[in-house]
Amino acid sequence: MVDLKRRLAGEFLGSAFLVAAVVGSGIMASALTRDVGVALLANTIATGAILVVLITIFGPVSGAHFNPAISLVFALRGDLAWGDFRRYVAAQFAGAIAGVAAAHLMFGRAVFEVSQTARTGPAQWFSEGLAAFGLTLVILLGLRGERGAVAWLVGLYVSAGYWFTASTCFANPAVAAARSLTNSFAGVRPVDLPGFLLAELAGALVALAAASFIIGSRKAEA
Repeated sequence: MVDLKRRLAGEFLGSAFLVAAVVGSGIMASALTRDVGVALLANTIATGAILVVLITIFGPVSGAHFNPAISLVFALRGDLAWGDFRRYVAAQFAGAIAGVAAAHLMFGRAVFEVSQTARTGPAQWFSEGLAAFGLTLVILLGLRGERGAVAWLVGLYVSAGYWFTASTCFANPAVAAARSLTNSFAGVRPVDLPGFLLAELAGALVALAAASFIIGSRKAEA
């Protein structure tokens, strides 16, 4: 197994590049077009593409979680030590925040901003819960099948989620928190974060139960 420092570096860098791609592509798209649909499409392509790249290169290093909800699921499964889980989450949040700063610096904006984009209400919360449920299920079932395809499965799922979920498929507490620090296309108001975070964690936990039922116990698999 790769030592913890290298795994944490992988989680930090992966989270940073993921958020830089999400926020940076949103800023670029908004600068190039006033058509919200075209801007969302550009944001979608950049996010899906970077996920395939990051999961492929960092998967062998840290598992390429980049997501506290996913790390929690792996800790509950016994695949990640609880001490490592806490450090993973810290690295993911730190990396996500660094990604916002990087995107802002590239486009000449203040390092951090307070988002003014409202994303709240039962429909948004249900959407985030469903987004996280689907993402977690894709990962758990994908790992049981063709592990080499997981990067593409996640990239494609998130790309689809941008369009079939009302919340545009954040599905990641660290990414959601970081996006509250950008007043751009990808932002979310800080006041709206609690609903998003709870929905994402709940969706991931329900997916863990569903995957356990579908896959069966590990003892049964053996």
